[in-house]
Amino acid sequence: MSGKRITKKQVKIYMETRKSGKTQLISSAKAGISERSGRAIEKGRHKGANAIRHWRTRKDPLVEVWGKELVPMLEASPLLTPITLLEYLQDKYSDSYPDSLLRTLERRIKNWRVLCGPDKEVIFRQIHEPGRLGLSDFTKLKGIIITIANKPLNHLLYHFRLAYSKWSYLKVILGGESYTALAEGLQESLWRLGGSPLEHRTDSLSAAFKNLSKDEQEDITRRYAEFCKHYNMQASRNNFGVKHENGAIEGPHGHLKRRIKQALLLRGSNDFKTIAEYQTWLDQTVQGHNRRNAKQIAIDKAALQALPMQKATDFTELVAKVSSSSTIDVRRVTYTVPSKLCGEILRIHLYHDRLYCYLGNQKITVLDRVYPTGKTRRARSINYRHVIKALVRKPQAFRYSHIRDELLPNNQYKKIWHHINTNITGKSACKLMVGILYLAAKHDCEEQLADYILKLIVVERPIYLPDLQNRYETKAIRQPNIEVQQHSLQSYNLLVENNYV
Repeated sequence: MSGKRITKKQVKIYMETRKSGKTQLISSAKAGISERSGRAIEKGRHKGANAIRHWRTRKDPLVEVWGKELVPMLEASPLLTPITLLEYLQDKYSDSYPDSLLRTLERRIKNWRVLCGPDKEVIFRQIHEPGRLGLSDFTKLKGIIITIANKPLNHLLYHFRLAYSKWSYLKVILGGESYTALAEGLQESLWRLGGSPLEHRTDSLSAAFKNLSKDEQEDITRRYAEFCKHYNMQASRNNFGVKHENGAIEGPHGHLKRRIKQALLLRGSNDFKTIAEYQTWLDQTVQGHNRRNAKQIAIDKAALQALPMQKATDFTELVAKVSSSSTIDVRRVTYTVPSKLCGEILRIHLYHDRLYCYLGNQKITVLDRVYPTGKTRRARSINYRHVIKALVRKPQAFRYSHIRDELLPNNQYKKIWHHINTNITGKSACKLMVGILYLAAKHDCEEQLADYILKLIVVERPIYLPDLQNRYETKAIRQPNIEVQQHSLQSYNLLVENNYV
């Protein structure tokens, strides 16, 4: 019919009707076209709508530059973008190539890259066998803020996964990627599994080697090789920047993060009392994921290698001498230790979140690890309890001590010191502040004592150290008077008479 394009379906109906023996008139009427169009179809001049067009409807606007200039440029630099080439043409030929040609240029370049560009990388899907491959990686909870006691926790998550069964384990990591974090997380994973895979794969571990000297990098490489040998695992890694080679764990990062986000919504809060509570909650969340793959996990575990009798070393061992200020320096951080250790040499077992301090073979103390931040790249971890007894003997050292501000455990005590230093003159200010700290340490009443003193400050009452001592000193235990009533001894005669003795 005039004004309407004949479709492929109409052409098909016309030809099928003609083959059945009907006339051109009847076949055309059945297909809904004119008899003239029917004759054109039979002569091959009408293919119907959507037929491939082999001719141009307008002159090619790029005919002068495509083959001579643009193709050689693309062959030399295949990553050139259409907008870059269009701007090149506009700079060279003034107004001959307007912005309206951008879409034409995009289609032309896309077609050229498919037909003439470099070969694309092909991903070969792998068959995962039970017990063969375990993978480790670090990831971050983007868009999710976890708080510990209402303070944001800057952390990573170590993720271990078995490629066959999808068994997963997550561990909270402080301070960024490191060999120690990898070794500790991997070892915990293997002992929870009860076996080790034949191969362990990581990424290039470039973050773990950052800012390390050549000797330190070689030491970590050697220790990692010994760690894998201890568990009879072959160590492998994917090429730098090629994420799909570690795809068996990179993709599942997102699945676990979505599960964590949903679990936090059900929990109704992102705040935890301690990091240990947060880790326990993570374990329970990941267990829900593992339960969904219980059958495959059972098969995977059956194929794992047996664990060795003992665990491997998953910490960094250092040696530090305690200074006369009762401090040690570890990885650009100054820590206080108990003052009785002054002058001693300690062995330090350095983990991602803690330091175990040994004197000989005896563990003396455990310190929370601190990481340096800011421009100075130095930090301090000062615990007033370590040095308070020495400070009580010379309280005037408090005022100008280079660790004075860190000796005050929190903002409450800083407010107390500001008040004391402002309202009390001379040596009495230092003596009072040191006495308050000693009282807090001796009777483990840091929070209650601070609250009480701040209330005194609010009502403008003076702070007397003897009053505080009387309030918090342990009262002498009085031995109660116990009255003992002697029972009658005649009852023993009954035992004799009845031959019970």
